[in-house]
Amino acid sequence: MTDPASTALGKLLLDEITPVVMLLPTPLVEERCQKNGLTFLQMISPFCVFNNIDVPVRTASEQPYRLRKFKLRMVYASDVQQPNVEVTKERLKQVITDAGNDEDSDLYLDPSPIETMSNSSRPEFVPTWFQYFNKEFLRSVSFSDHEAFDHPVACLLIVSSNDEDPINKFVDLFNTNQLPPLFNDGAMDPKIPKYYILVHDNQDGSSERATKILAEMRNTFRSNDCRLLCINSSQDGSVDHEPNPWIPHRSKASPGVHLGGLLNNEDIDEIKNFVRDLSSKDIIPYMEQKVRVLNQQVSATRKGFRNQIKNLWWRKGKEETPDPQSVGQYTFNSIESQIRVLGDYAFMLRDYDLAMSNYRLLSTDYKLDKAWKRYAGVQEMMGLTYFMLDQSKKDAEYCMDTAFSTYLRIGTSGKGNATRCGLWWVEMLKASGQYKEAAGVYFRISGEEPLHSAVMLEQASYCYLLAKPPMLRKYGFHLVLSGDLYKNCDQIKHAIRAYRNALSVFKGTTWSRIRDHVHFQIGKWYANLGRFDVAMKHMLEILACSHQSKTMQELFIKDFFQILQKTGKTYKISRLQLPIVNISSLSIVSEDHRTYGSAAAVSVKESVWQSLEEEMVPSLTNAKTNWLDLQSKLLPAKLKQSNVCVAGEALKVEIAFKNPLQLSIPISNVTLMCEYSANETLLDADSSSSVSQGAEDGYIATEREPSSDTSLFTLSEVDMTLAGGETTVAHLTVIPRKEGRLRVTGVSWKLSDSMVGFYTFEPELIKKRISKQKRKANQSTSKLEFLVIKSLPRLEGVVNNLPSTVYAGNLQRLSLELRNSSEIPVKNLKMKISHPRYLNIGNPEVLDVNFPACLEKKSSSVHKDRDLDTTKQSETVFHFPEGTVIHKDTPFSLPLWFRAATPGNVSLYLTVYYEIEDKLTVMRYRTLRMHHMLEVLPSLDVSFNISPCPTRLQEYIVRMDVINRTSLRSIKLHQLSSVGDGWQISLIESMKGIFPSGNLVAGQALSCFLKLKSVKTAETATAETSISKGDGIDVQLVHGSSEAIFDTQRPPLVNFHHYERVHQKTSPQENQSTVDFMLISQMEEIVNESSELPRTPQIFSHHVCHCSVTTKRPVWWLLDGPRIIHFNFSNSFCETKLKMTLHNSSNYTASVRISTFDSLPGSSPSGNKVGWHDMSSQPIDDKVPATDVTGTSTGKAVSLESVPPFIWSGSSTTRVKLEPNSTTEVFLLVTTFAPGTYDLSNYTVSWNLQDSNDAQEKEGTCQGHPFYLTILRQE
Repeated sequence: MTDPASTALGKLLLDEITPVVMLLPTPLVEERCQKNGLTFLQMISPFCVFNNIDVPVRTASEQPYRLRKFKLRMVYASDVQQPNVEVTKERLKQVITDAGNDEDSDLYLDPSPIETMSNSSRPEFVPTWFQYFNKEFLRSVSFSDHEAFDHPVACLLIVSSNDEDPINKFVDLFNTNQLPPLFNDGAMDPKIPKYYILVHDNQDGSSERATKILAEMRNTFRSNDCRLLCINSSQDGSVDHEPNPWIPHRSKASPGVHLGGLLNNEDIDEIKNFVRDLSSKDIIPYMEQKVRVLNQQVSATRKGFRNQIKNLWWRKGKEETPDPQSVGQYTFNSIESQIRVLGDYAFMLRDYDLAMSNYRLLSTDYKLDKAWKRYAGVQEMMGLTYFMLDQSKKDAEYCMDTAFSTYLRIGTSGKGNATRCGLWWVEMLKASGQYKEAAGVYFRISGEEPLHSAVMLEQASYCYLLAKPPMLRKYGFHLVLSGDLYKNCDQIKHAIRAYRNALSVFKGTTWSRIRDHVHFQIGKWYANLGRFDVAMKHMLEILACSHQSKTMQELFIKDFFQILQKTGKTYKISRLQLPIVNISSLSIVSEDHRTYGSAAAVSVKESVWQSLEEEMVPSLTNAKTNWLDLQSKLLPAKLKQSNVCVAGEALKVEIAFKNPLQLSIPISNVTLMCEYSANETLLDADSSSSVSQGAEDGYIATEREPSSDTSLFTLSEVDMTLAGGETTVAHLTVIPRKEGRLRVTGVSWKLSDSMVGFYTFEPELIKKRISKQKRKANQSTSKLEFLVIKSLPRLEGVVNNLPSTVYAGNLQRLSLELRNSSEIPVKNLKMKISHPRYLNIGNPEVLDVNFPACLEKKSSSVHKDRDLDTTKQSETVFHFPEGTVIHKDTPFSLPLWFRAATPGNVSLYLTVYYEIEDKLTVMRYRTLRMHHMLEVLPSLDVSFNISPCPTRLQEYIVRMDVINRTSLRSIKLHQLSSVGDGWQISLIESMKGIFPSGNLVAGQALSCFLKLKSVKTAETATAETSISKGDGIDVQLVHGSSEAIFDTQRPPLVNFHHYERVHQKTSPQENQSTVDFMLISQMEEIVNESSELPRTPQIFSHHVCHCSVTTKRPVWWLLDGPRIIHFNFSNSFCETKLKMTLHNSSNYTASVRISTFDSLPGSSPSGNKVGWHDMSSQPIDDKVPATDVTGTSTGKAVSLESVPPFIWSGSSTTRVKLEPNSTTEVFLLVTTFAPGTYDLSNYTVSWNLQDSNDAQEKEGTCQGHPFYLTILRQE
C-alpha cells in the first residue's frame, strides 16, 4: 500500500500545511541581506525544509513518536493577512505569463504522439508550472479567520548590530499597534513565543559589538530566546554555490547581482544551524506543549457524555438566532477556536488521530451553530486527515464534497476556499487513479474568471488523457476550450501549446471542422508572434477544407495570403493541397512505333489495337512481339525493355487537378519537372551531371526559381482557373531534343507569386498509360524513365467531316487525310478498320464525283465500278495503291464511305501501318492509331412480314412497316430494293393512295403491301414469263417523282449490305429461301433560311436481311382452270378439266396424295335458285385427319338415292413423288349436271417427308383451297 505522505497530495500537504513563523526585521537587516540580492526571508527560506530531522514528539498520548521531516513557513508580519483579490489575480497572472516565457522553446517542437502520452506511466507531458500555479493559489487564500494552521506559532524579532539602541528596537518591533489586523481583531492569539535575532554583517567590522549587544539582550530577555546570526563573511562577493539554493528568486533579483555572493559556506552552515535549532529546540517543543495543554482543556470541558449533552442542549437553544458570521463570535480564546488550534497543531505534528477526533467534535458544533464557512473548513481538514490516515476513501471524498458544496453555498466569500478544496480533492482522486472524477472536479472549480478557468480546464484535459481507458475526445475538447480562454486573456503562448496538444487527438480523425479550427488559430497566433514559418505550416493544413462553408473558406484563404505576404519569402511546398493532385489520374503517353491520332485513341485497351494490327505488322512466331524484340540485334541488351520516346516528339502527360473549395482559384505555370542524362545508364537521382527541373521532397522555402535548359528538352506551361469543386485535367508535354535518358519526376504549379507547389511522382505508384508487353519477373523498368531515340517520321491522320452525332442509316462520303511532317518519306501503307459496317474504303477516283449522284443507277446495263467492292476481297487488310509514298508537305487523301449502322454509342478504330525508308534507324515501321466516338440516334424502324400468295405459286405478299423514331425530323421514303438476282418486287397499290404526303413525320408509322415474286426460271416456264437480270428489283416509293433510282448492286451500298448480311445472320440458313430488302430514304438538311447554299439531302439506307419466305407446310399447290363456262345441258353433262400444280419447298423427298370427294346434296345451289346465296367454303384446317388409301371421305356418308350436283371424275386418289425443291402438275376432271356456282374444295392433300426428323413437318393433311366454278346455261 502506498504511503500517503509519498503521494503528490501528501507532499503538498507536508509542504503547505506547516507551522508559520512571523518575521519582524528592521530596515538595516534587509539592507544587509540585499547585498546578496536577497531579503532576509529569501535568505533563510531554503533552509527551513528538513528532510532528515529526528525530533521526538509526545502529544496527547504518553507514547512518543519521532518526526523525520519538518518545514517552517517564514512569513513577514505584513503578509499575515488575507491577500487582496486584485493583487492575487495579478500574481497568478504573472505566474502563468512567466510559465509561458519559460516554455517558449517548446512551442516550436512537435508535440508527443497521443499514443505515447496516453500510454505513459508517469505524466511527464503535464506542464510542471501547474504545481507552482496551484501552490500560489493555495497561498492566495491563506490567513483566513476560520482556520488555524496559518496562525503564527512564533515570532522572530530581527535587529541589525548596526541599529541604534538595538534593545529598544526589539521592544518597538512587537508593538501591538504594528501587529497584523488578525491579532488585533481577536482572530489570532498575540501571546506567541518571541525570539530575538541579532544579525551582524561581517563586512561592517568585527563581531565584538555584536557580542556585547547579544550579552545585553540575554540580560534583558530570556537567554534561550536570543540568537546571533553572522552573515556576509565573503570579502569579494564572488562565492559560487553549487547548487545555488536561491535560484527560484533569480527573477526577482536586480540585474547583475550575484545571489548569495557574500555568503560563504560558514555563513550558510550558521543559517542552517540557526533554523534547525529554532525548529527542534523551540518551535516543535512549543507546539507539543500547546497540544497537551489544549487537549486537557478540551477533554475537561467538551469530551465525555455529560459534556456532550450539556453542549448539545446549550447549542440547541441558539437555533433560532441569526447565523453567526462575525469574528467576535469565535475569538482566539473561544473553546471552538481552541479546538481548531488543537486539531491543526496535531495535524502539523502528524498526530492525525488526535486531529481527526477534534475535527469531528468541532464539525458538530459549527453545524449546529450554522457557521458554514468554519464547518466547511473543518470538513475539508477531515477529508485530508482521512487521506493521511489512509482510511476510508469514501469518507474522505464525502468530506471533500461536503466542504466544496458548503463553500460554494456561502457565496463570493467562499469561492477561493472552494477552489482550494477542489485542488486538494483533485489530488486525492489522482492518488487513487480516479482521473475521470478528478477531471470533473477541475471542471467544477473552473469558475467564471477566464484565465483561472483556462488553467483548470487544461488540467482537466490531462486527467481525461490519463484515465483508463483514455478519453481522447474530452481531452482534445477541453484543450480547445482552454486555448480559447488563454487567447481571450492574451496568453498566446499558452493558447498555442493547448491547441498544439489538441492536434494530436484530431489528427487522422474525421473531426475535420475542429481540426481546421485548431490549425487556423495556431497559424494566426504564430503569425502574431512573428514565427511565420511555423504559421505557414499550419495554414497549409487548412487550404483543402472542402467540408467547410464558403464563408469559412474565404476567411481561411484571406488570412493565408495575408500571412504569406508578411513573410516576404517564396515557398516551395511539396504536395500542396490547393489544388489537390489526383495522382491516380496520371496518364503518361509516349509514342514508339505506336502513334496516336487523338487523345481518345490513347485510352483504348492495347488488346484492341493488337487485334487490328497483328495482320499488318511483320509476322514472327509471336505475332504480338514488340518492335524492340524485332530489332533486338540493333540495341544493347540492357535497353530492350526500356520505355521509348522519339526526339522531337512530345511526351504527353495528363494529370487532374481538383479544387476542393467552393471558391474559384487561379493557378499558373503548371509544368512538368524532368531530369535528363546523355548517357545510356539509368539516371541516378543524385547524379551531378543531370539537368534538374524540380525540387526534393520536403518543406522548403526559397526565392530561387528552377532553371531550364531548352536545348535538351522543352516543357509546356498551362494556366487555368478552377471553379469551385471543379476537376480539370492539365495536358502537359515535354519534348526531348536530343538522344539520351529522360525522367519525369513530378509536376509543379504556382498558387501565387510567393507560393509554388510541386508533387513528386513515386514510380511504384504510377499507372502508365502506354502499352506494355509481358516482361520477365526479373526485369524491372521505371515507368517514368524513357530512352530517347533519334527523330523519325510520324504520320498524322484525320477523318474529314466525320460527324459526332448522326441518325441511324445515314450514308456519307468522308475522306482520310494523311500528312508526313518529316523529311523522311514513308511507304508500304496498310490500313484496317474495326467496324466495316460503319466505314468502307472507297476508290480514290470518287473523290471528285458529286454525292449522292455517284450512287445513282446508270442507264447502261454494263456497270463500270469506279469504287471498291470490299465484299470480294479475301483479305481484311486494305493495301494502299502500289507505289504510294507520302512525302513531307504532300498530304494523301483516301475516300471513306460511312454509314451509321445501328443506334447507340459507337467506337470506331482505324489503324494505319507504314514503313520508314531510312534503313539506319532501329525502328523500321510505325502505326497510326485513330479512335472516334459516335452517337447514333434512332431514325427509322423497318420490318417486313412475308406470307405466301394464295393464288400464285412462287409469289408472296410482303407487308412493310415503317416508323419514324426521330424526335423532330421528317423523312422521305425514296425506294425499296430487293438485293440480289432472285426476286422481283412491285407495289400492290399506288403510294399516292397510301401515302399522299410522301414525308414521314416524327413518330408517324406507315404500313404498305408489296408483291414479291421469285424470278428463277422454272423448268416449265415459258420464255414470256422470264425476266432479265436486275429488272424489277427496285420500287420507287415517291409517287410521280422523277428522282433517279440508287444502284444497290454497286459499292458502297452493296458493300454495306454485305456486312449487314453477315451481322444479321443468326443461325445456319443454307438452302433456305430468304430475301434481303434495302430501304433508301432522305432527310432534308436544316439550314439557315438566309443561306443561299443549296440544301443537300441526307441519304439513309436501312437493311433487313434474311427474311424467310418458307412456311410451316413443306408442300404447296395451286388449282387452276376456267372460272366461268357456258354449257348446254340438254345434250349431256359438263366435264371440266383442272390443273393442280404441286411444289415441294423442303429439302426432303415428299410423297403426296390427293384425295377427292363428291359434293353432298344441297351443298351447292340448284340451277333454279336466284338471288344471293351462301357460297363460302369450309375453313382450311391444317389438322384435317388423313384419308385412307381408298379415298373414302371422312364426312357424312352420301346417300345412294341422292344425286350430287357435281362429281370428281377419274381416280379418287392420286399419288405423286416430289423431289426436294421441285414442282409437278396433276390433272383433275370434274363433272357437273346443272348450271350454278360450285366450290371445288372437296379434296385433301396429304404428304409424307422421307428421312425427315422434324415431327411437325414429316407428315400432314390439308383441306383443299376454295376454287369457284360457275356454269351458265347456254341458250
